Amino acid sequence: MTLPPLSVSAVALVRERRVLMVTARGRDVYYMPGGKIDAGETAAEAAAREAHEEVSLTLDPAGLDELFEVRTQAHGEPDGRMVHMAVFRAETDADPAPSAEVGALHWVTTADADRCPPAGRAVLARLSALGLID
Repeated sequence: MTLPPLSVSAVALVRERRVLMVTARGRDVYYMPGGKIDAGETAAEAAAREAHEEVSLTLDPAGLDELFEVRTQAHGEPDGRMVHMAVFRAETDADPAPSAEVGALHWVTTADADRCPPAGRAVLARLSALGLID
């Protein structure tokens, strides 16, 4: 039996050729601010909601530009369970701050790929290929 893919959205906040990633409390894996798309929600609405929940940023879903979608093995899921992650570029002058579910914020480059699950590594590679991060 094939498990359905996990549909998620993430926000890529890029500053000074680095992208914002987070770690959950007590964990050391870097991941993109984002999460599952709720029923009745667009991918952009989910990205904006998750950015608010995880890094305290208020973003207008209409102002988010979808950069690409990553499809890869889902971290911590059974072999063959895929994640389909829509990645949106966010622009804001506000400073992100970790929420209750986030332990720390990290500004990362491709040099940090070894700290990321498969989807995070794929996002770093794609952002680098677009010339957005080092």
